[in-house]
Amino acid sequence: MEIKDFDYYFDLSKFAHKNLFANCEYVFDFLKHLEGYIRANLNSAVLGKVLSGAIVEDNVYIGRNSVVQPGAWVRGPSIIGDNCEIRHGAYVGSNTLTGNGVIIGHASEVSNSVFLDNARAPHFAFVGHSILGNRVNLGAGTKLSNLKITAKEIELDNIKTGLLKLGAIIGDDSSLGCNTVTQPATFLGKKVFSYPETLLRGFIPSSTIIKLRQQQEITPFNEKI
Repeated sequence: MEIKDFDYYFDLSKFAHKNLFANCEYVFDFLKHLEGYIRANLNSAVLGKVLSGAIVEDNVYIGRNSVVQPGAWVRGPSIIGDNCEIRHGAYVGSNTLTGNGVIIGHASEVSNSVFLDNARAPHFAFVGHSILGNRVNLGAGTKLSNLKITAKEIELDNIKTGLLKLGAIIGDDSSLGCNTVTQPATFLGKKVFSYPETLLRGFIPSSTIIKLRQQQEITPFNEKI
């Protein structure tokens, strides 16, 4: 499993907040620095538009040309980049950090997570304690689970992470089909694609497709069914 090589997952060369990862030994270590990084680099301001009916708390930065639609709620501390959309009904929890061109969509919940440039969670998603790489797209209803049912520390290859919550690390240009679910501590390389309704776990290498095949039976309708 690739857990130290950031380049395996992301091109950080153009990401405005690449310094977040400067002192990370493992890819998941960003979670230990995220809140402190946001607080240290946060200059609260709204440079975009917050439409009537939206809530943006204190200690939030909204970048240029970004829009927070009615019914959305953005909590601080958080940094939202330029040209982003926080769509109707979205809940953006504390310690959310995004690049530019990001979409957090209708009825999606996000917290303690990083969205690189042009990452999208457009519809009914849950993203907790996770990273979405450049141009990642989550199909409608995708859930990135971040807590083991035992609520115990997450371990990887006998490495103690020191974390109770760790969602998914999703590499650049990956796309997950509708209603995909990732188990806690799922690592996807670059250009990973999944069929709809797939359950993902563990490490999935770059340039792969996860296929789910279901048997479909079509039966003529009659009164005896």
